[in-house]
Amino acid sequence: MDKTSILIADDEPAFRSGLRALLKSANELALVGDAETGSEAIRLAAELQPDIILMDINMPGVNGIEATRRILNTSPHIGILILTMFEDDDSVFAAMRAGARGYLLKGALKAEILRAIQTVGGGGVVFGAAIAQRMMRYFAGVKPIESSDLFPELTDREREILDRIAKGMNNSEIANALTLSQKTIRNHVSNIFNKLQVADRAQAIVRAREKGMGSS
Repeated sequence: MDKTSILIADDEPAFRSGLRALLKSANELALVGDAETGSEAIRLAAELQPDIILMDINMPGVNGIEATRRILNTSPHIGILILTMFEDDDSVFAAMRAGARGYLLKGALKAEILRAIQTVGGGGVVFGAAIAQRMMRYFAGVKPIESSDLFPELTDREREILDRIAKGMNNSEIANALTLSQKTIRNHVSNIFNKLQVADRAQAIVRAREKGMGSS
């Protein structure tokens, strides 16, 4: 039986070493390489075409989520399993949007990691217990969130504008609705993008809708 080929992408030598030992303990798995950066993961994925990549998020240069997106853009058959310390909503859903098939925390038991590799290798999707609970709460719509708790880095006016952006309104429509100039709206939108660290309107809409904005 052909072994499942695995590429490790993680910038922590000790963690990579632990994963290598774990993979060697499973006869059905074969480690084909490891990468310390997102850019190296992209290069090795194209070169080695592994069945599965065990991908960290926080790596120098290109992060794991962007690496996942780029890899799957050219090699969509590769199953990517995120192994990270991050369990915040933004990281989880960004990984999902990028196409990851699994998301585990680095504290997962060895047996859990092996089961996750098997599931992803079989075409399934898997999430660790803590992440699964978070997703269930999210999709069950456990809200409302107090408006002051939504993006506390934003001012009340910026939250109001972000809510209208999430509703699909353009700057001209927002300016008319709030009786403000389009220049003022553009300045507010620029500030919102900077504070949320998003590149464009589409990313801002995703962030806002994940928090329940734009729905009313």
